[in-house]
Amino acid sequence: MKKNLDIYEEQAARAAQQGAQILVFPEDGIHGFNFSRSSISGYLETVPDPQQESWNPCTDPEKYNNTEVLQRLSCMARHNNLYIVANMAGMQPCPLSTDPTSSCPLSGRWQFNTNVVFRSDGLLVARYHKNNLYYEDSFDTPPQPEIITFDTPFAGKFGLLICFDILFHKPTITLVEKGLRQLVYPTAWMNSLPLLDSVQFHRALSLGANVTLLSANLRHDQLNMGGSGIYTPFSATYHHAKRGDPEEGRLLVARVPVLDSEWLGQQAKEEGVLNSESSSTTAADSCHSESCSDASTAPPSPITFTSSMMNDPFTFVLLNETEGRLNVCDGTFCCHLQYQRFPHGSSKELYALGAFAGLHKHYALQVCALVRCAGLDPSSCGQIVEEAESKMDFLLEGKFGTRYVYPSVLASRMVLEEPEHFEKAADGRVTMKHANMTSGLVTACLYGRMYHLDN
Repeated sequence: MKKNLDIYEEQAARAAQQGAQILVFPEDGIHGFNFSRSSISGYLETVPDPQQESWNPCTDPEKYNNTEVLQRLSCMARHNNLYIVANMAGMQPCPLSTDPTSSCPLSGRWQFNTNVVFRSDGLLVARYHKNNLYYEDSFDTPPQPEIITFDTPFAGKFGLLICFDILFHKPTITLVEKGLRQLVYPTAWMNSLPLLDSVQFHRALSLGANVTLLSANLRHDQLNMGGSGIYTPFSATYHHAKRGDPEEGRLLVARVPVLDSEWLGQQAKEEGVLNSESSSTTAADSCHSESCSDASTAPPSPITFTSSMMNDPFTFVLLNETEGRLNVCDGTFCCHLQYQRFPHGSSKELYALGAFAGLHKHYALQVCALVRCAGLDPSSCGQIVEEAESKMDFLLEGKFGTRYVYPSVLASRMVLEEPEHFEKAADGRVTMKHANMTSGLVTACLYGRMYHLDN
């Protein structure tokens, strides 16, 4: 842990030199992973609740025993004069009870995957326990889901989440529905193409939920972890290592707009000016009635087939022409595509339009996806693809049973493209339009989360 914290120190100094006001480190970045409940015990520190008591570990290190990690992080924030968000292994003593409803483990302590936030003077200002664990035997799910925010003088409020949390209503959507538009996100994300690569989905959530997401991912090639970014509704600053790149860290620094309307209002009041936040739609053009026509007016579609994508049975149709219109449905959920392909030289690539509505493991989805197939056989549609040469102008549309739809355009070799136009209508129709690609299309996706149907 000391070795990792030494690297954190170097990066904090570099970030401060570049004028950063808040610095986010990845999930598991200090202690690593693959622990059992008992083998992690030497890495745990008790993290007091900043809502209950005020503590600055840097200036008052004697207050609690065995808090070296908290002290290092606190002094790092203080010495570099910036807010620091880090992830660590935390524990909390709990009352052993004969009450069968008690969630206190037999060891008499909870072990939590924990985010900690330090103010620029080193004060511990927030603590968040991960709610949605991903095969983490060493940690407990908190007895109650936590919705944790913290205030900053430079941008107002931020909300906290960790890795797998981003796919669930609590805490992510609960924070968004409370009006939080700035989310801090340590993660150890295993990339899952074609739909859930790190930069692809984290960018999509930022666009679809209209929020800023500060996403710090681990880099671990064997586990296919990598891809971090600073995503706002207007921009994406990200790094995604390619296969064969040296396995090393990367510091990303970006200047981003403040989205906290209360903070903006307060600033405006103090300056005596009215400062309205700019409109945050990502539309570059308006939708012409013909191009956004109802999916039901499309011509009859060619033969459909089922193929597995991300372990879900998607219904697909092939794009057999250089341009055209297609429909595909999974039950009553339908996706519509209008497209024009620009093949590269003599290279042959197969593309398909897929639809899926149903449970993925225990969470409910509605997905429209245009994908490059791994080979020239339809059975390869839905498999992992990282590169493509065919560029595409397209309009992808679906009628969703949720307002939580996340749009993405992933181009060859993990490059993000910003959709030219993304629109949600009151009747559930969601449209994404894109043209003039800089490289070949790997996936274009509208990823709908039906939180209310989760199992």
